Amino acid sequence: MSEYILGIETSCDETAAAIIKDGREIASNVVASQIESHKRFGGVVPEIASRHHVEQITLVLEETFEKAGLKMEDIDAVAVTEGPGLVGALLVGVNAAKALAFAHNKPLVGVHHIAGHIYANRLVKEFEFPLLALVVSGGHTELILMEEHGDFNIIGETRDDAAGEAYDKVARTLKLPYPGGPKIDQLAQNGEPVIDFPRAWLEDGSYDFSFSGLKSAVINTLHNAKQRGQEYKNEEIAASFQASVVEVLVEKTYRAANQYGVKQVIVAGGVAANKGLRNAMEAKFKGEATELMFPPISLCTDNAAMIAAAGSIAFNQGHRATWDLNANPGLDLERYARRKK
Repeated sequence: MSEYILGIETSCDETAAAIIKDGREIASNVVASQIESHKRFGGVVPEIASRHHVEQITLVLEETFEKAGLKMEDIDAVAVTEGPGLVGALLVGVNAAKALAFAHNKPLVGVHHIAGHIYANRLVKEFEFPLLALVVSGGHTELILMEEHGDFNIIGETRDDAAGEAYDKVARTLKLPYPGGPKIDQLAQNGEPVIDFPRAWLEDGSYDFSFSGLKSAVINTLHNAKQRGQEYKNEEIAASFQASVVEVLVEKTYRAANQYGVKQVIVAGGVAANKGLRNAMEAKFKGEATELMFPPISLCTDNAAMIAAAGSIAFNQGHRATWDLNANPGLDLERYARRKK
C-alpha cells in the first residue's frame, strides 16, 4: 500500500503544498509565489509575506489535493517546515499543518528547511551514502556531510554573507530588479570576467565560506570607476563577480568530496539553479567516480515537495512532532538532526 505525505512550506515568500507518494514520487506540487508583491520593495517584507500566506494557504492546499486526486483521509502524515525562516511566515504553515493533523488524527512531522532542500534531490534519484551536499540557498551556504538518512554534519558554512545574499546585494548595486540572483546569472552568460575580484579561501584546509569581502570589492570597484569617469558593462561586473563565487564553491566542494570519499555530491537551494555554477560543477566532476546531482530548476527554489520528501524519511524513522510544535526561525540543522536520534 502506498504512503502519501502532505508537505507544507511557508518559510519565506512562497506559499506551497505538495503530496509525495512513497517518499520519491510527486503526486502534486503547488507554489503560490509572492515575487510581484515584494518586487517594488527590492526584497521580502516579512509582514506582507505573512499576510499573503494567510490569504493563500487554504487555496493552495485545496489545489494540491485536487491535482493529486486525493483526500485528507488518504494522507499518512503531515510534514511542515518549522524553521529556519521568517517567524510570521513559518507560523502560518505550522498552524495550518497542526490544524489539519489534529482534525484528521494524522501524525505531524516537523522538517528543517535546509533538510528539505537536500531531499529535493531524492525526488530525482535515490541517495547513496556517504554523500556531500552543497547547500546554496538565501542566507545559507554550507557543505553538509551525510553518512545516512537524516544525518547532517556541517563541515563548512558561511562566516558572513552567504552566496545568495551577496548575489542580491550586488544586484541591487547594479540596480537590477528583485530577485537579483537570476538576473546576475543571465548577465554573466553574456559577459567576460575582466575584473579579478578576490577569492576568500580562508585558512588552509577550511571548508568555510566568506563573501562579504567580495561584495565590498564589487561595490568599491563600481564607486571608484564612477569617480574616475570609467565605465564597466553590467555584464562584465556580473561575469567577474560570478566567476569568483563559483570558483570558491566548486573548489571547496571538490576538495571536500575527495577528502571524505563520498559517493555522491548533491547541490541544493535556490542558487543551484544558477547556470554558471551548474556548468562549472559539471566540468569539475566530469570523469570522476563521484556522482554529481542537481534537482530540476522547479525544485531548487522553495517548494513543499522537498519538505514532504524530507518528512517521509523522518516519518519512517519514527519521528513525530507534538501539538506544541512552534515556528523556530533560528532552527539549527545539526541540533535538529540530534533531536531526531
